[in-house]
Amino acid sequence: MLKNNLGYPRIGSHRELKKACESYWSGKISQSQLLEVGGQIRRQNWLLQQQSGIDLIPSNDFSFYDQVLDHSLLIGNIPERYDAILSGNAANNQLDQYFAMARGYQKDGLDVKAMEMTKWYDTNYHFIVPEFVKNQTFKLSSSKIFDEFSEALALGISTKPVILGPVSYLLAGKEKEDGFKRLDLLTALLPVYEQIIEKLLALGAQWIQFDEPCLALDLGYHEKDALRIAYGQFSTKFPKLKVLLTTYFDGLRDNLLAASQLPVAALHVDLVRYPQQFTEILGSLKESTAISLGVVDGRNIWKNDYQQSLTFIKEAIAKLGENRVMIAPSCSLLHSPCDLALEKDEECLPAQIKDWMAFAKQKLSEVNDLYEISANGKQELLTANQASIESRRASALIHKPVVKERVAALTEADAQRTSPFVERQKKQKSLLNLPLFPTTTIGSFPQTDDIRQLRARYKKGDLSTEQYETSIEEHIKSAIEWQENIDLDVLVHGEFERNDMVEYFGELLNGYVFTQNGWVQSYGSRCVKPPIIFGDIDRPEAMTVRWSSFAQSLTQKYMKGMLTGPITILQWSFVRDDQPRSTTMLQLSLAIRDEVSDLEKAGIKIIQIDEAAIREGLPLRKADRKAYLDNAVRSFRVASSSVKDETQIHTHMCYSEFNDIIESIAAMDADVITIETSRSQMELLEAFNEFNYPNEIGPGVYDIHSPRVPTTEEMVHLLEKASTVLPVENIWVNPDCGLKTRKWPETEAALKNMVAAAEAVRKNITEAL
Repeated sequence: MLKNNLGYPRIGSHRELKKACESYWSGKISQSQLLEVGGQIRRQNWLLQQQSGIDLIPSNDFSFYDQVLDHSLLIGNIPERYDAILSGNAANNQLDQYFAMARGYQKDGLDVKAMEMTKWYDTNYHFIVPEFVKNQTFKLSSSKIFDEFSEALALGISTKPVILGPVSYLLAGKEKEDGFKRLDLLTALLPVYEQIIEKLLALGAQWIQFDEPCLALDLGYHEKDALRIAYGQFSTKFPKLKVLLTTYFDGLRDNLLAASQLPVAALHVDLVRYPQQFTEILGSLKESTAISLGVVDGRNIWKNDYQQSLTFIKEAIAKLGENRVMIAPSCSLLHSPCDLALEKDEECLPAQIKDWMAFAKQKLSEVNDLYEISANGKQELLTANQASIESRRASALIHKPVVKERVAALTEADAQRTSPFVERQKKQKSLLNLPLFPTTTIGSFPQTDDIRQLRARYKKGDLSTEQYETSIEEHIKSAIEWQENIDLDVLVHGEFERNDMVEYFGELLNGYVFTQNGWVQSYGSRCVKPPIIFGDIDRPEAMTVRWSSFAQSLTQKYMKGMLTGPITILQWSFVRDDQPRSTTMLQLSLAIRDEVSDLEKAGIKIIQIDEAAIREGLPLRKADRKAYLDNAVRSFRVASSSVKDETQIHTHMCYSEFNDIIESIAAMDADVITIETSRSQMELLEAFNEFNYPNEIGPGVYDIHSPRVPTTEEMVHLLEKASTVLPVENIWVNPDCGLKTRKWPETEAALKNMVAAAEAVRKNITEAL
């Protein structure tokens, strides 16, 4: 048996990559210093995996920003507008062009927008969406995959290069002109893949991992035929090539026949997400094909139940023989924190609960343990594991009868506003008296170093509660004064007291624990530290009322109360796996419902309940979606429906495709929804137009994930574009997302331009009337 790993976290155990990238972008370190940090992280990762007993160690799973963007560079799929990055400044090189594609570029007299970004399948990881045009050509344009293989080889480690499969790559992108379909480009793309394979084989690669996560989607004949053509061509041209074809995040289901008959050396399957596929897969494999068993959960932090995993391993060995079985995590460990051993604070993470967990480093050990138990009979490893599993199962920390009873007592009336939207809208417009195209922001303002240091000092006990809260109040006062000066219509308090939009709430809810170093990559240098739901959830006291009330007392304008919704809190946490996720979601809904009611009682007239992750949680298969969407809609409505008609409920969703869930978004019945639309140039609004979305909507007019400052004119253009598909009385004006990750100078400039754009469009509308 071989021990196989699909990918490892690239941020570094202490977020070294984040710090280095941000230092490079701000001009504090040189490119050679940045490259050295990347090299150190790769070396550490390879050596760690070697020491953990992994046989098939991946390379090319490292990235300075995003692996899909890396692949676009590898095959020369660079949109023409980024050629100017190299021609406009002789000092720029391919890495600068790469970062411009991800983040935009605004210097040297150039103003180039970033490429579109969206979620990777049903994860919180964001990738840069490839762009395709008719008659697209490809060419080998980057040496990264070869350099990293050689780099590992110099350490004495023969790695398994990882490459995004051609079909999944094409399906992940978008056509940027009419008259063709992106799968039509397969014929042009395959010769470049062949060059890559040929070069890797010449360097000594024995295995190459081709990721084809599209096999977890609903595929038609053309997609399946594309897979058959691609891998048939590789097999014919490279008969000695050992292809490890990976799929993850769901089961093969009706793609089983197509996948199992491909001429590959091994097929990896996710037995955590879809264990019911196991027996059928064993019976469908070609005699020459091995199976990689994804039995260790690559996306959650709970310790593996060895007894359960060994059942799969033993059955596979009995059917196929040891030499055709690999043991592996379910997917890349990119989605897991690095190392549980770094968690030293028992107040954050009690020892009893910590014993139930495994992070990426520990998951490598779990793969090795499963091998040692099944191949070498080391039963002591199984005994220790089962003691930990039973400790969690029997713990009194997990269950709260009063919480379970409250969920069971929910009725349909708890998920209904008093009146339909058309009646609520009249009352809200009368009360709020806002202008056409009202301006607002999504909630957070830049989290400066002094804000972070303030929170850190408070946590360490260097500041008293009074000192800390006084400082937060000063930041809120400044933010409100600044918003009033630029004449925003609906204000926010800035969320300076919040470390993260999910972790903040988790810290105030029962049923959560936290980590100090449990970081995972969300996009680029953006890392998140998901809190951990280990037990039943309830809200012991108000969480945000103190700050929202204080902020409202400082202004005559309306202040939004800012909350994170139950679906997003669930999606962006590591969630307990011992009860249905829908049950945990409703527990969160009741906690947020209580907070909404308290905000309304405190006089807050506009309450935003962010559901940035609702699309992210959507099952990959259409057959599974209705149940999830019904649960998600009900949960949001339970959280938001306790208020009077006059209280306006907002929600925010970002970086998602909405076409296939638009009816459910409407069923959530939020008075106002704000969404990301600027990177797609309002393309996402087509779904809202075709569906005739009835409620109010704020299509984001500038991209906060890029440091570039949009002009007033381009935001006017986007608002005019929105006005052609939406009623003008229903349009709000706002950025794409919260401004936490931005710097103040660019934020101030962009928001001033945004307010000017709204004023210009109001004037144009008035003159037209």
